[in-house]
Amino acid sequence: MSAERLLVVGGDAAGMSAAAAARRLRDASDLAITVLEQGPEVSYSACGIPYWVGDVVGDRDRLIARTPQEFAARDIEVRTGTRAEELDLDAGTVRTGGGETLGFDRMVVATGGRPLRPDVPGLDAPGVHGVHRLADGADIRAAVAAGARRAVVLGGGYIGLEMAEALQARGLEVTVVLADDLPMSLLDADMGERICKAMGDMGIEVQPGQPVRAIETGADGAARAVTTDAGSYPCDLVVLGLGMGPEVELARAAGLRIGETGAIEVDRTQRSRSHEHVYAAGDCSQTFHRLTGEAVHVALGTHANKQGRVAGSVIGGQAARFAGVLGTALTKVGDLEIGRTGLCSGQAAAAGYDIRTETIEGTTRAGYFPGAEPITVKLVSDSGSGQLLGGQVVGGPGAGKRIDVLATAIWAGLTAEELAGSDLSYAPPFSPVYDPVVVAARVASRVEQG
Repeated sequence: MSAERLLVVGGDAAGMSAAAAARRLRDASDLAITVLEQGPEVSYSACGIPYWVGDVVGDRDRLIARTPQEFAARDIEVRTGTRAEELDLDAGTVRTGGGETLGFDRMVVATGGRPLRPDVPGLDAPGVHGVHRLADGADIRAAVAAGARRAVVLGGGYIGLEMAEALQARGLEVTVVLADDLPMSLLDADMGERICKAMGDMGIEVQPGQPVRAIETGADGAARAVTTDAGSYPCDLVVLGLGMGPEVELARAAGLRIGETGAIEVDRTQRSRSHEHVYAAGDCSQTFHRLTGEAVHVALGTHANKQGRVAGSVIGGQAARFAGVLGTALTKVGDLEIGRTGLCSGQAAAAGYDIRTETIEGTTRAGYFPGAEPITVKLVSDSGSGQLLGGQVVGGPGAGKRIDVLATAIWAGLTAEELAGSDLSYAPPFSPVYDPVVVAARVASRVEQG
């Protein structure tokens, strides 16, 4: 009896996690696994690209977790430089860009995301770069090495902030142009204002409320300025940090059901809701918010790896379900650490909660201890039950990872009062005697109790 054939389209976080999980449960005589990846590398950290550009990580290869050869040693065939052009789900075949037709019994679609690109003139000009693949990082590094002196970053999300910091660290003058009024749109405005001020204090120019209208080019056709309704910002280099949407062109053409977010609709085992032998995971798939149950699309590597593992486990014969997302994320710009989880005030209100918010200021260590830095913690809770709905943290070194305490509390359904009574650690080099997270929860619970 021949082995069942699993074909994975896409060789980064979700795709390779699915392949590896399935292989752990079924050997090659039972399940043949082939991965198609259109790029030259698999299993690489796109999140590490800004730090490679900024020379914090000096060697590109350190961003690659495993090579095709390492997967081959585990009986997982990886074909790099191979694009899936057309799927025939009824026949169980895929046609590649090279004209080859491959058969499959089960498939994992892990085509990832695509950088959002506004429809403006000049966006395809030389000198305009995304931050999606390792080749993008190489191109930006080459532009800096060739003498670029001024950069404009479009967008103030995680990638936008990280790239602004990386380019400034390389000696460039950096302007961040925002369509929104503040950076980090998933934070409340009072927290976003702190980030905007910190960027200005670093010397990064922030131009808010200015959607890009055009990329001006020079005589050589390369980008020379970014134009908005408010002005023109000269540059040698433009970086797109406008977020990610799901890459579903292949899936849509094949007839896979697309959900309300524009991503592939799947159940909690990552199985397609329209084709039972097809799974989807990562940035191309739709998921759900753990608090509201609503369909969401959140492009984060943490979710992609977990979803791929769920799909691979189910294919391998082991029960698994994806547990949803809170959208927990963490970044930094300069010395300012920024974390968020759950629902911001606007999201919670839109979901129908009667919300209460509390914001406290503290220090990352005991106030007398050297290196104590300011930290701001904001909590969003339900005013009726006291249930925690969201948390935001902005502060100096040592602040950011506190968001994980809030994420755990929200994941577990704790109230502010329950978090306030929790047993968190204390030592002067790490925290005041009452950690800022506990202080924020205590303030929220006192308000709740009157």
